[in-house]
Amino acid sequence: MDGLALKLVLTPTLIGAVSMAGRRWGPGVSGWLVGFPLTSGPVAFFLALDQGVSFAAGAAVGSMTGAAAQAVFCVLYGRWARGRHWALALLAGSLGFAAAAVALQHLTLALVPLLTLVIGTVVLALVFMPRDSESPRPARRPRWDIPARLVVTTAIVLLLTGLATTLGPSLTGLLATFPLYGAILAGFAHHLEGPGPAIRVLRGLLLGLFAFAGFFFVLVLSIERAGIAQAFAAATAAALILQAGALWAMRRESPQAGSGRA
Repeated sequence: MDGLALKLVLTPTLIGAVSMAGRRWGPGVSGWLVGFPLTSGPVAFFLALDQGVSFAAGAAVGSMTGAAAQAVFCVLYGRWARGRHWALALLAGSLGFAAAAVALQHLTLALVPLLTLVIGTVVLALVFMPRDSESPRPARRPRWDIPARLVVTTAIVLLLTGLATTLGPSLTGLLATFPLYGAILAGFAHHLEGPGPAIRVLRGLLLGLFAFAGFFFVLVLSIERAGIAQAFAAATAAALILQAGALWAMRRESPQAGSGRA
């Protein structure tokens, strides 16, 4: 199977699986699930195949850094969600992500200090993220909801990998971390059920960012020495371990985190 075929099969399969799981176990769990690098991970994989492991390693550094920008997105969306239209909250979060991405693009930190900065930013975001105190409004999901998510996410992967040579590895990796799927989940939840479920999605996403950053940290360390298959296997294993810890923390924080429909 060539690179294009993999992109057209792997990306929508991953996103579709997360969509169905989120609907089964609720908005908090759906946000936690998209803490996995479901868009930027495939982008890094396809970059390694198309551009080589050195290029993919540079993109992975950008993606790890992008976890901090995602944290900014979550906090601003969450703080603008109360009493405002979902589009305004999405705009505030997106502008925050863009501003953080521009600032982070100019950082020249070594890998370990950079990881420390990213983790610290996520921890601060969890402190400042508002807590959900509202019950969701009853809502019926439109039938085109999941197909639309599959199309949009796959299109983003194709666009970023197609423009990778022009954008360069660092910027490609950073842009690939825009929380597209988290934004879609939060936006739909906000529009159909109110700000409370959207905030639960984003709190779950924040907890998942520890695994996100860990995935790319391991990938950067290993891909040029171990090769594509072993590096992605090690990065995935690290992400799964960290995600298990994040799920425990989410359940402890809110026993009802997995209730409801996403």
